[in-house]
Amino acid sequence: MLGLSNPEIMLEGPSYLGSRDLPSPCEQESKWIYNTFHVIKLSRSKRQMEDGEDQMARKVLKPFEGDGNEEKTEDMSLAQINHCHAGDHSELGLLIHQLGRDISISCLLRCSRSDYNAIASLNKGFRSVVRSGELYRLRREMGIVEHWVYFSCILLEWEAFDPIRHRWMHLPRMTSNECFKCSDKESLAVGTELLVFGKEIMSHVIYRYSILTNSWSSGMKMNTPRCLFGSASLGEIAILAGGCDPCGNILSSAELYNSETGKWMTIPSMNKARKMCSGVFMDGKFYVIGGIGVGNSKTLTCGEVYDLKTKTWREIPNMFPARNGGAGATEAPAAAEAPPLVAAVNNELYAADYAQKELRKYDKKKNLWVTLGQLPERAVSMNGWGLAFRACGDRLIVIGGPRALSEGMIELNSWVPNEGPPEWNLLARKPSGSFVYNCAVMGC
Repeated sequence: MLGLSNPEIMLEGPSYLGSRDLPSPCEQESKWIYNTFHVIKLSRSKRQMEDGEDQMARKVLKPFEGDGNEEKTEDMSLAQINHCHAGDHSELGLLIHQLGRDISISCLLRCSRSDYNAIASLNKGFRSVVRSGELYRLRREMGIVEHWVYFSCILLEWEAFDPIRHRWMHLPRMTSNECFKCSDKESLAVGTELLVFGKEIMSHVIYRYSILTNSWSSGMKMNTPRCLFGSASLGEIAILAGGCDPCGNILSSAELYNSETGKWMTIPSMNKARKMCSGVFMDGKFYVIGGIGVGNSKTLTCGEVYDLKTKTWREIPNMFPARNGGAGATEAPAAAEAPPLVAAVNNELYAADYAQKELRKYDKKKNLWVTLGQLPERAVSMNGWGLAFRACGDRLIVIGGPRALSEGMIELNSWVPNEGPPEWNLLARKPSGSFVYNCAVMGC
């Protein structure tokens, strides 16, 4: 069942990542912070707004009144609140002086992450707090998470989609050489970073996009450069396992990346070397599924799970779902197929069979897969390539669409798993001349 959810509010965003509408999960908290500013205004005498930062603040932040359907312009702003403390250049003085730093931070934590770019434009104090990453660390500790979908349908160009506000946003274009542009790429979102892995003329390279600075950088290196690996993230950490080294050797080694420290750490190797595998976190453990092993052109049916507490791997025989295509179908060579399309929501594992267009769920106790229903009707792919299947908070999302003569559509469908069969909700669609090359979901 497909239905477009409020298509009239799906907006094409400008080339920055700060939007100003309030998503429903954060609406009450955001109204609270704005009403706090209004109360302060009433308790203090009106002050003359200065040019420069204060004028900008008046434009980017407007207090909420009533039910949100009417916008009323007030001459009160965060910058005006701080004006009374203009002589103090400390971080405390540049936040909400009347509330103090701790309450100021508490207010900001309850704003949507979409508002942080606007808040950072107010003055140096707010900009410092936002760009330091402190807000995201505290949000993670408090369990405040908003998930955005990042994907690329054009080489070196990335877009973000906010499923709460139904808003598209463009990231700055990546700058790289032609070799990287044309190479196979993997992507991974961890903490407040989007990592894109590829190859330049002489070596593998990692490009890192930071939502704190809205910019790309390169120069990061793994302990063992690799491609075609399985990966997943959990908060500020990510694990990459398997893949191929620069000489084409299939690897069993694995590494853990901490986005808070920017450090890579080698962890114990898997029991089996594999490439073109997939990874998920489930029950606090890292799972590797499928892939191609050494000296075997067929897809591996076993999985492996890594326990972060004991630092050990355990093999799970016959964990991979039945081969895509089902009985009687013409099987594509394993190397021609995309890695397994799997995702974990609320510690339950799901898989998308691109050939049968079926959604399956993994029974952890019985070690078998149960068919739940169908994928979205227009979720087309080429042996699984060009179709994204991801977890996005408490929902599954499928990103893809039909192609015809270099013209087509990209559609984002979602379903919140429950006891019944999947009923897909069409979140958004947009024209696209290509399929989805890479996709990652960032929750922070």
